[in-house]
Amino acid sequence: MITDDSLVALSSETERADFYKKTYLHVALSILAFIGVETILLKTVPAEIIGLMFGQKYTWLLIIGVFWLASILANKWSLSQSKSTQYMGLGFYILLEAVIFLPLIYIAVANAGGVVIYQAAMLTIAMFAGISVVAFTSKRDFSFLRNIIVIGGFIAIGLIVAGAIFGFDLGLWFSVGMVILASASILYETSKLKNTYTTNQYVGASLQLFASIMLLFWYILRILMSRRS
Repeated sequence: MITDDSLVALSSETERADFYKKTYLHVALSILAFIGVETILLKTVPAEIIGLMFGQKYTWLLIIGVFWLASILANKWSLSQSKSTQYMGLGFYILLEAVIFLPLIYIAVANAGGVVIYQAAMLTIAMFAGISVVAFTSKRDFSFLRNIIVIGGFIAIGLIVAGAIFGFDLGLWFSVGMVILASASILYETSKLKNTYTTNQYVGASLQLFASIMLLFWYILRILMSRRS
């Protein structure tokens, strides 16, 4: 008899379909919640405070460090057996993403009136949909991407920290590389849905997908903004 916490790969087709539906519904709701929280922050946080977030290099490094540590905690909560703890982790992570995106969105709105944000969002959705189709239709095992993503992530963090400390711009090609890394992360996380999670972990699965989507959106937005500068 299959229980509520059986592996998705071992569950029935109906249970798998239900897991996928709940996962992607939570991804969509997470994006809508992010938009809502970001809108509130843009309207309530003074411009001076937003300027301090990216105006001082060590302040930005501190924000990145806190975000990284808090992300680990949110991810742990989202995979808890307790549903309330899972949702607390997801909600906490959405709030973190809204805070970390605040300076970038503020600059984008100030420079392009939000048009560039819409363009980046449409490109992100299109890429996410295409990658998801590849992950679900391909019979290939994408688990090999994990090591690439981990190593690439550490290299990226090192470059970001070095750039902040020594004051050099990482440039367009770094953003392109991060788009590729984020795309690989989406492909890996989507393939994990079939083989790693239990049918009761759709909240945690949605957090991982949401995180990869937001990473992709961040660097697509940066690329589009660089073309306007």
